[in-house]
Amino acid sequence: MTRRGWFSGVMLVLGLVFLYVPIASMVVYSFNASRLVTVWDAAHSPTLKWYAVLFSDGQVLHAAWLSLRVALSASTISSVLGLMAGIALSRFGPFRGRSLLLGMTTAPIVMPEVISGLSLLLLFIALEHAIGWPHGMGMLTLILGHVSFCMAYVTVVIQSRLAGFDQSLEEAAMDLGARPAKVFWAITLPLILPAVVSGWLLSFTLSWDDLVISEFVAGPGSSTLPMVIFSKVRLGVSPDVNALATIMVSIVATGVVVAAVWMRRRQRRSERDAQLAAAANL
Repeated sequence: MTRRGWFSGVMLVLGLVFLYVPIASMVVYSFNASRLVTVWDAAHSPTLKWYAVLFSDGQVLHAAWLSLRVALSASTISSVLGLMAGIALSRFGPFRGRSLLLGMTTAPIVMPEVISGLSLLLLFIALEHAIGWPHGMGMLTLILGHVSFCMAYVTVVIQSRLAGFDQSLEEAAMDLGARPAKVFWAITLPLILPAVVSGWLLSFTLSWDDLVISEFVAGPGSSTLPMVIFSKVRLGVSPDVNALATIMVSIVATGVVVAAVWMRRRQRRSERDAQLAAAANL
């Protein structure tokens, strides 16, 4: 057992080093004074000039604002649709079309993004020729394309949470005269809210980070931030890309920490309320 524990600890450390040392080196080199990305300029002290260059780049700022709007819209729509699909698959039992719905909601997870992006491009072109909507490629097609795969992840998260859900609370509320809508808003949704928030954060991250599908469904003047970064990297990595990546890592890390703290406090509050209710019954 001692050898097994020592081996597991070493493997854990090596895995964390493999994952986070490249990110740490990127953060360090974002303060490098040299124009060479991989050569540290020891003659000069660390500088913030690449952050100033980054914030003076109008293309990057426009792409970041577009990516933020697309990610917020896509994650919110995906959370609503994923919640509905997860409840239908978990609560309605076997019904006609359930297997088809399950396959359609989980297919984007395993389907190559190239196939998804190409099929969405053909769909939008066919719709524009048939009914005149959407009017070209842009922010709307980006949102619809991101919703098509983000919804699948939210559905899986919600469905897994409802699989172990205690329905006795809902039954007790309905025995006391509460209508199904009231039970959902007052009982079910607050209890599965951490899963909904987790699905929203996951879909926001996936939408913000997506490149392949965005390349197919984005039109002229609607390049997202990953598309701009990819175009910069193809021409040669510059230090301002390190600064941009550092800012993105900081934003994502802050969001994850805030969400974890909020969910932990909510769990502690729920456990405390349950203990008080049990003590009151005694």
